[in-house]
Amino acid sequence: MTAACLMNTYKPLPLSFVRGEGARLWDETGRQYLDAMAGVAVTNVGHSHPQLVTAISEQAGLLLHTSNHYRIDWQQRLAAKLTRLAGLEQVFFNNSGAEANETALKLARLHGWAKGIEQPLILVMENAFHGRTLGTLSASDSGSVRLGFQPFSGEFVKVPFGDIEAVRQASRVYGERIVAVMLEPIQGEGGVMLPPPGYLKALRAHCSNNAWLMILDEIQTGIGRTGHWFAFQHEGIVPDVVTLAKALGNGIPIGACLATTAVARLFTPGSHGSTFGGNPLACRVGCTVLDIVEQQSLLENAAIQGERLLARLRETLAGHPDVMQIRGLGLMIGIELARPIRDLTHIAAHEYGVLLNVTRGQTIRLLPPLIIEESDVEQILAAVAGVLGCVIDRNSARHTTRSSPACRR
Repeated sequence: MTAACLMNTYKPLPLSFVRGEGARLWDETGRQYLDAMAGVAVTNVGHSHPQLVTAISEQAGLLLHTSNHYRIDWQQRLAAKLTRLAGLEQVFFNNSGAEANETALKLARLHGWAKGIEQPLILVMENAFHGRTLGTLSASDSGSVRLGFQPFSGEFVKVPFGDIEAVRQASRVYGERIVAVMLEPIQGEGGVMLPPPGYLKALRAHCSNNAWLMILDEIQTGIGRTGHWFAFQHEGIVPDVVTLAKALGNGIPIGACLATTAVARLFTPGSHGSTFGGNPLACRVGCTVLDIVEQQSLLENAAIQGERLLARLRETLAGHPDVMQIRGLGLMIGIELARPIRDLTHIAAHEYGVLLNVTRGQTIRLLPPLIIEESDVEQILAAVAGVLGCVIDRNSARHTTRSSPACRR
């Protein structure tokens, strides 16, 4: 089989998987791998979960599509679950994260229009990533993914992530033209960058005081990834708009834009739409995913195993010359390296049977399923240490790191 008929937009490893179960995948030869990236924060409840298999099979035999010209009961059920968990009131369903963010951007424009602002501005963050449509690329800040697609929309003002004083300064400069701020509570594609404690709370207060919409892109952080349903819940706030995708469908394409009633009513019949958004299959899967997370206490497990993995990485890699910083929250962890390491993901898969991801060129990003156990944490640790040239001393009760020539380079 040849890839010549595919557009040249990816650089996949020479691996192809034929089966998945829980946190593991099997390739064509029958070799097993630990999926420590969960399809880029998608398969939070693991591969081939029996409840999801049943839900998908049953729904496929009943009804896949009717269009939004008719009431969709599963859509209403999923909306009710999501709004209860998030503390918001209404939902629009899409097919992807980029579409959900486009929905949020349209709400921001309507918010400005309702205030009589002819040239509204949206505050966004340096190092952000919100999608690959032209609108979401305009709101993003990655040179490699933006290259060749200029000119971008001029409605965005970028400020440093995590700097509340920069937000206040932009407010003083642009005044009432700013109608919203859009950001990831943790920058995923940007290298798992966390803001300082209290930043989101201060930003929430600033938005409220200036009648801005606070839009949080929780496409990667949402549905339990950080140990709460949503990352914003760590600071006890509620934004005006939240976008979701990825883990909501566990592999079935779905996106969602949640908003307060005051914001959601900016949309009127015909002002926005989606042919496939919120179809019965995707919404039944979404409901089932939320049920599984609750039934299996996966929020708690993400917090426990995330703390364990973060602590073990810091203990094992302390003083490593190639490791600049290890950071994360829940099961969203980044290991920033001093330099790119060639073939890192290939070595991790080939030598250690662990699927890793590298973002921004030199940050190892770990996004394992929320179902992982302590033994999985140790396997991930061994793979990361191995690709960085370290050896885990398994004869030690504390599993300390034994220096190797590669570690000392």
